Amino acid sequence: MRTLRLGADRIRYEVAVYFRQGDTIFFTFLFPVVMLGIFSVAFQGLGTVGGAPDGTGGISQAAYYLPGMIAAGILLSGVQNLAVDIAVEKGDGTLKRLGGTPLPVVSYFVGKMGQVIVTSVLQILLLLLVARLAFDVSLPTDPALWLRFLWVYLLGIVTSAVLGIALSAVPRTGKSATAVIIPIVLVLQFISGVYLAFNLLPEWLRNIASLFPLKWIAQGMRSVFLPAGFESQEPSGSWDLGWMALVLGLWLVAGLVACRLTFRWIRKDG
Repeated sequence: MRTLRLGADRIRYEVAVYFRQGDTIFFTFLFPVVMLGIFSVAFQGLGTVGGAPDGTGGISQAAYYLPGMIAAGILLSGVQNLAVDIAVEKGDGTLKRLGGTPLPVVSYFVGKMGQVIVTSVLQILLLLLVARLAFDVSLPTDPALWLRFLWVYLLGIVTSAVLGIALSAVPRTGKSATAVIIPIVLVLQFISGVYLAFNLLPEWLRNIASLFPLKWIAQGMRSVFLPAGFESQEPSGSWDLGWMALVLGLWLVAGLVACRLTFRWIRKDG
């Protein structure tokens, strides 16, 4: 109980610190919202997506890009945010100081995980509000789709957070964390169906993207927010939710193993 109580205190602390950092708010919290607005406005002249040859039917550009931006937000909140944050805390001595306190490691990670979930939920709510109010995007009304959204989100955010913790061991210093982590995250967004239609990418690039979690998170979100007819546009002609759960589950296990092997309050070479 003490560990959980300290973890709850850490969640409040981590969330407060998160919203005090202007660069973090923009590049992690608001970035998907900004990109949704840019893509929706920039491509609205192209008409609807998935419409008939005569221009009827289909969905708006905002509706088409919404699932990808939600998936990108999950990746940014989990992988980018935690990887950079923990690497900086290693570099500036924060973890070393925490290691000298009675704070359990579990409480520290409860705080980090709680912060990621709280901020990502707020981010998704903001994305949905902007999509609905600013771009008149119709949201799902079927409870089964929202239930699917819930388990895809939970599996995606937990996997992303664990991978972010594991990836924090890669930068050699806190100052280099941003330069190391952001390019990785950016490349994954471009090849995973966030900014570009996944079925338009070369097959070899789709195969590479399929090895990583973001492609499957984005596909899972498309299965929730896009009409059923868009399922045929996937490379396999299916949403492949079973494969999505399997791939994310494997990454989750791999991330947990990597965290166990690499995480230290201080670096071994420090």
